[in-house]
Amino acid sequence: MTSYRNFGVVGGGAWGTALAQLLAAGGAPVTLWAREADVVAAVNTEHRNPVFLPSAPLSSSLRATGDLADLGACDALLVVVPVPYMRAVLAALPTGAAPLILCSKGMEADSFAFPVDIARDVAPGRPLAILSGPTFAHEVAAGLPTAITLAAEEAALADALAQAIARPHFRPYVSTDVIGAEIGGAVKNILAIACGIVDGAGLGLNARAALISRGFAEMTRFGLARGAAAETLAGLAGLGDLVLTCTSSNSRNFALGQGLGRGDDIAALMADRRTVAEGAFSAPVVAAAAHADAIDMPITDAVARLVAGEIRAAEAIQALLSRPLRSEGR
Repeated sequence: MTSYRNFGVVGGGAWGTALAQLLAAGGAPVTLWAREADVVAAVNTEHRNPVFLPSAPLSSSLRATGDLADLGACDALLVVVPVPYMRAVLAALPTGAAPLILCSKGMEADSFAFPVDIARDVAPGRPLAILSGPTFAHEVAAGLPTAITLAAEEAALADALAQAIARPHFRPYVSTDVIGAEIGGAVKNILAIACGIVDGAGLGLNARAALISRGFAEMTRFGLARGAAAETLAGLAGLGDLVLTCTSSNSRNFALGQGLGRGDDIAALMADRRTVAEGAFSAPVVAAAAHADAIDMPITDAVARLVAGEIRAAEAIQALLSRPLRSEGR
C-alpha cells in the first residue's frame, strides 16, 4: 500500500486551513497554498489565519505559500478551492502523479461538471478521491470528533488515503461511490440555504424538519438518476452533511438563507461576504441540470430563483406551500 506523508493543501480558506492543521498537528510537514498574501504571511509568522479561521492556532510545521510550484514535491494534494475557480487552479498546478483529494462541493456552470469531472479533464491520469461529509472547519481544527466520507473509484486508493489522513478525532469512512459523494455535497448546500430561509422567516422547527425530509427526497432523486448509490446518499456525505448544514448558523449557506428569510437583498448579502456560500453558486447549476434530466426538485428550483433575484423569500415559500398534494414517495 502506498504511503502518503507529505501533504499539500490547495486553498487557504477556512476548510483548507482546517485540513492543513489536521494533517500538521502531529508535526508532519504540510504546505498550504493561499491566494491571499496576507493569509500566507500570517500563517508563516503568526501561525494563524486571521482572515478565514481566526480561532485556530496553527502548527509550526504548517508552511504557507503563494506559489503553486511549491506543491510539486508533495505526495498528495487536497484541493479546497471553490468550484468556479477550480479549473484554472488545477491547470496551474505543477505536473506530477500525486493524488488529488477534492474537498470542494458543487457543480460547474454550463458544463454541469462536478469537481471530479473537472480534475479528469484538466489533470488526466492523476489518481482522484473525494472528501465529503458533515464538517465545520473550526471544529476539525480544534480536534473535535468528526467522521467523513473518502471516496475513490479504486478501493485501494481510498484505503491508502484514509489511512494517511485519519487521526484519533478524524475518522474517514471509505467508499467507491464518487458520484454519490459529489452529489450529496453539492445538493446539501442548496438545501441549507432553504433551511436558513425557514429560520430567518420564523416559520418554526416543524417547517425545517419537513424541508430537510423533502430536500433529502430531492437529493435522492437527483443522485439515483445520475448513478449514485442510495446508501451513499443516506450516509455521511449525503444525509449526515445535510443535517449539519441545515441546523446551524455556523453554516455559511444556512446563514445566507437566514438573511434571505428576513427579507434582505441577495446582492447585498453576497457582497458582504469574503467567504463563499457554495450553495448560491450551485443552486442555478443543479436546478438547470435537474430540468435537463426532467428531475423534480422544487426546493432547489426555488433557491435558484431566489439567488438569481427573480423572486423574494415570501414568494418562494408561498409557491412551495401551494404545490399540489401528492404521495410521499414522489
